[in-house]
Amino acid sequence: MTRLLPRLFYGFLLTLPLLPSIAKCQDSDSALIHQMSDDILTRGMAYENLRTLCKGTPARLSGSANAAKAVEITRQLLLDAGADTVYLQPCMVPHWVRGAKEQAYLTMADGKKLILHVCALGNSVGTPAAGINAPVIEVRTLAELDTLGAQGILKGKIVFLSYPMQQTFVNNFAAYGDAVMGRVLGPSKAAKYGAVGFILRTLSMSDNDYPHTGVTGYDSTLPKIAAFAISTNDAGKLSTYLRLRKVSTLFMKASCQMLADVPSYNVIGEIRGSEHPEEIITVGGHLDSWDLAEGAQDDGAGVVQSIEVIRALKAAGVKPARTIRAVMFMNEENGGRGGEAYAAAAAKDGKKYILGLESDYGGFTPRGFSIGAKGAQFKKFTAWKSLLEPYGASLWVMGGGGSDVDPLSKVGAIVGELVPDSQRYFEYHHAANDVFENVNRRELLLGAVNMAGLIYLVSKYGI
Repeated sequence: MTRLLPRLFYGFLLTLPLLPSIAKCQDSDSALIHQMSDDILTRGMAYENLRTLCKGTPARLSGSANAAKAVEITRQLLLDAGADTVYLQPCMVPHWVRGAKEQAYLTMADGKKLILHVCALGNSVGTPAAGINAPVIEVRTLAELDTLGAQGILKGKIVFLSYPMQQTFVNNFAAYGDAVMGRVLGPSKAAKYGAVGFILRTLSMSDNDYPHTGVTGYDSTLPKIAAFAISTNDAGKLSTYLRLRKVSTLFMKASCQMLADVPSYNVIGEIRGSEHPEEIITVGGHLDSWDLAEGAQDDGAGVVQSIEVIRALKAAGVKPARTIRAVMFMNEENGGRGGEAYAAAAAKDGKKYILGLESDYGGFTPRGFSIGAKGAQFKKFTAWKSLLEPYGASLWVMGGGGSDVDPLSKVGAIVGELVPDSQRYFEYHHAANDVFENVNRRELLLGAVNMAGLIYLVSKYGI
């Protein structure tokens, strides 16, 4: 151990001449990020751009007329932001339509009817034209569903999966991850045992009358049955009435259908790198949204924050060493085709994709970043913590990116995402109250500050 000391001391002496230059770089980076922060917080366009997107094109489900309109709107917003080049990248997307508003009600044992707040899950099939009226049976977990199904109890019934998002999870995204498989797998599991319909306690931490949609999946080897979400308030009532044996039947009716795939586009705005244009940094959000509302938090916020990165870098006079792309991905919600198309093009174009950063957790107060890197690469990111911590990014965790940028890991890119505060997101996620008015301007802009700062650092120093 002691024999190492002279060598360690000598190594330290060699680094001394570098310390002033390192400090000087950090000072200049701090000043530039501070400049961009002042600009974004006082003159940023993200909030107004979100208003334009939400009010001009609500319900931007892929394949819809509003999704096509949103492509043109964001193309213009990227041009207005000063992108050097703006172009559209084709992709074929699914086209699911909800049809007429869903109906559901309970017929009580005393003959009275109780209307329920419901919506069809994304990609659900419809019911027969006359609807379905059948006894309903509650299961609390997917395991219980399998147990009762194996006993033949579910045949001819509507299955009500009442598993809630667990309040004991501090991070609401962890609670969502724990519960979401019920939405994805539940309908086919129920159909396997002869159920005629499926209804899910909506995935939300709040007690209210808003049902939340979200994609479900079907096993192609099994019958497809209509799948609904029911609001948390009504889910509680249904559980109580079933326990008290006050329910006779549940009626559900929907006219959803899946149409043929249609052409659509990712929207890409680019600032060309001045030194290493072949190295690509991607920052983005998904342009599509569910059809119940305006898609403000999910994911209009990520879209306009990514556009703001372009605007802020241009406003600051930054000439990035590496190429920066803001990408508005299409079809994250019910297919992921936009992210797949972007990664497929990346695998063929001969460029080096070094970072894919996504914002898809809403426009809430930024807490930090999740980075899909380890070892020395992760340490390089955390070395920048002191530069971004003044703007809220104190949390830096090894993790990954969102579903649109994750495919870029196959071409060697590090993927990551902005991590905002999680406590309010699932009040709005996939629900009718996900509207512009429920986004806070200050929080939205602070997220853009942190994204712009990180993208600037990666563009300057690489990974």
